[in-house]
Amino acid sequence: MKIKLLLIFLLIFQMSFSQTIFGKWKTIDDETGMEKGIVEIYELDGKVYGKIIDILDIEHKFHKCVKCEGADNNKPILGLVIIKGLIKNGNVYDGGSVIDPKNGKSYSCKITLKEKNKLIVRGYIGISLFGRSQTWIRQK
Repeated sequence: MKIKLLLIFLLIFQMSFSQTIFGKWKTIDDETGMEKGIVEIYELDGKVYGKIIDILDIEHKFHKCVKCEGADNNKPILGLVIIKGLIKNGNVYDGGSVIDPKNGKSYSCKITLKEKNKLIVRGYIGISLFGRSQTWIRQK
């Protein structure tokens, strides 16, 4: 009986763990469909952040964010924190920003877990109707 309860608890724990946005995600370019890199999403002081931990195209691996503004200007893209300050709001994480290293611009950001292995990352200006979305794939 104790073993059955333990197994049920572990199964529920595993299911709830897989329903989180935290972890490593493969980014897919919404314009080209190409795999671009790996972003690790983590929590710090109650807010959500995402850092580029790998760039899949070797030609871009050592580029700098020359178009970024402020403290991110001229920083290496590898290691750059591109998602900053999101807060959980129901099933959505929003209230923060995302940087597009390609153009250096910062956008309002909203993240939604579509399935346990798909993340919808939306960058927008003003209201969320005016923006772009990417689908990222969970990495194991």
